[in-house]
Amino acid sequence: MENPWHLYAMAVLYIIAGLAHFIFPKMYLRIMPRYLPHHKFLVLLSGAAEMVLGLGLCFQVSRNLSAYGIIAMLTVFLTVHFYMLSSKKAAAGIPKWILVLRIPLQFILMYWAYGYILP
Repeated sequence: MENPWHLYAMAVLYIIAGLAHFIFPKMYLRIMPRYLPHHKFLVLLSGAAEMVLGLGLCFQVSRNLSAYGIIAMLTVFLTVHFYMLSSKKAAAGIPKWILVLRIPLQFILMYWAYGYILP
C-alpha cells in the first residue's frame, strides 16, 4: 500500500494541531518558556509549521522533508515539555502525571514520523 491510512491520520493530526495554535493561541501562550522571545510569533510559527509539515506528508515528493521536519519540530517542542515540568505556574494547570507522559509520547511521535522516511 503506497499511502496507508495511518499516514493520513498523522497528517490530519498535525494539521488540526497547527490550526489549534491559531484558534486557541492563549492556551499556547500560557505554556511558552519565559526565556524565549516573541511568544505570539513563535506560537503562530509553530502552528503554521505543523500544518505545512502535516500537509507535506500527503505528497510523496515532500514526505521525507516533512517527516524530518516533524522529528526536528518535536525535538524542539521537548524544551516546552521540560519547561512545563519546572514549576506549578509553568504547568498551566495540567496535572504532573500528564506532563510526564507527554515526554515519551514525543519520542513515539518521532518514531511514527521516521517510519514514513523513504530510502
